[in-house]
Amino acid sequence: MRRCRWCRIVLAPGRSGRRQGPGRPREFCSQRCRQWDWVSRQRARELALSDGELVMARGELDSLHDDLYVLSCAVADAQRDLEDEMTLDECLRSLRWLLEAAEPLTVRRLGTPA
Repeated sequence: MRRCRWCRIVLAPGRSGRRQGPGRPREFCSQRCRQWDWVSRQRARELALSDGELVMARGELDSLHDDLYVLSCAVADAQRDLEDEMTLDECLRSLRWLLEAAEPLTVRRLGTPA
C-alpha cells in the first residue's frame, strides 16, 4: 500500500505507482502535496535539518497532544469497561465514546496550511 509522501493518505489504486507505461511511480496524491513537500525540503535545507528532523508550530503540536490524550483516556475507559460485565447499551456507549475521541485524529493533516 503506497501513501502520499506529504500527507500520508493512501494513494488510490491505479495511482499507486503501478500504472501502465513508462515513468516514475506516483509519490503524491495531488500537486498541492507535491508543492508542500518541495517547500518543506527547501526550508529544511535552509535550517540545516536532517531528514529525521522537522519544524512544527507549537499550537499544532499542542493540539495533537490534546487529541492524543483524549484518545488515550477513551481507550483506558473502554478497556476498563470491557473488564466489567456490560449491557449492549453500555458497550455501544463505550464504542461511541471511543470513536468520538478518535475522529479528530482521522481527519488531521499535519503541516498543510488550511
